Amino acid sequence: MSKGKRYTEEFKIEAVKQITERGYSVQEVADRLGISTKSLYHWRSQLSGNKAVRQSSDDSVRIAKLEAELKRVTEERDNLKKGRKVLCKPARVKYAFIRDHQKQFSVLSMCRVLKINRSGFYAWLKQPLSTRAIEDNRLLKRIKEFYIASGGTYGSPWIHRDLREAGESCSVHRVAKIMRQNNLRAQIGYKRKYTKGVKPSRIADNVLERDFAPDSPNTAWVSDITYVRTYEGFLYLATVIDLFSRRVVGWSMDKNMDKHLVIRALLMAVYQRRPEQSVLVHSDQGSQYGSADYLAFMKEHNLIPSMSRRGNCHDNAVAESFFATFKKRVIRKKIYSTRDEAKTEIFNFIEMFYNPKKRHSHTGGISPAKFEEAYFLKQQTV
Repeated sequence: MSKGKRYTEEFKIEAVKQITERGYSVQEVADRLGISTKSLYHWRSQLSGNKAVRQSSDDSVRIAKLEAELKRVTEERDNLKKGRKVLCKPARVKYAFIRDHQKQFSVLSMCRVLKINRSGFYAWLKQPLSTRAIEDNRLLKRIKEFYIASGGTYGSPWIHRDLREAGESCSVHRVAKIMRQNNLRAQIGYKRKYTKGVKPSRIADNVLERDFAPDSPNTAWVSDITYVRTYEGFLYLATVIDLFSRRVVGWSMDKNMDKHLVIRALLMAVYQRRPEQSVLVHSDQGSQYGSADYLAFMKEHNLIPSMSRRGNCHDNAVAESFFATFKKRVIRKKIYSTRDEAKTEIFNFIEMFYNPKKRHSHTGGISPAKFEEAYFLKQQTV
């Protein structure tokens, strides 16, 4: 072998393979290739060492991969423990979870476990609320205004009507969803046990016969009495309601529940309405409505009495419905300090809210005052 002769790495590898893989002896390979056995032994030793290094390197890489996989699996397991409550929640709930736990876990692993995109998370960080959510928050302020104005008695249909009249454009389902999410519910009235009476009145027949929808104002009125608790004692309220528009046309308040209470309420109705024809006035069989003075007042002002059957409140359902709304709106679980305080709030409810603003399904979703205005305007144009 000439001195200084160099061999490529590829040559060395193939030469060693003749020994290790083909089974030739070192001497035979050396003779055939024209190299010394010393060089061949050296090459084999060198290449064996490199193989061990490569093997060691491959093992290190494999171990590193396994460790990384173990770390990933462990982290995902911990993510699932922490985030199992938000797995089925909307994306924005998941984004909030990732934001709150990004110091504990990597954003990448949490996004992978919760099956959301990192880009979406980072976009959410810049603007946590969507355009719709911002609009919902704005609508919520208006909804609360109308809800409070109704005393908590309005549900989503009436709130939606108020919003539309105020110039807002939204669906009733959206209003219902916002109210449900913010725990705004229409108050439910008191439960009452009804008994069905069968005995007719001895004073007046049930002329009304539950015909609660007359065609014009001042055709049929209904009257009833309720009470309000105060620390000075009961305050009694008598009302007269026009069945055409459901408007309270007469009312009276006093500490005594006697004939004068119902006569004053009926007197207000007569003074305010000044009916030109006879009016049917329906009530229950209370002693106040059966007194001689009350019946004389009715006859003097061309009013026709009608009375419910004994114990049957459904015969006077409109008056009962009004008092149910009144109790939800004004006196629910409340005791007033004085009768004067109660009077002020009752007046505010009837004259400032119920007549001019309270929506009714009977009137097509508008207030009694607006319903009557529309009727008289139509009569003028006919």
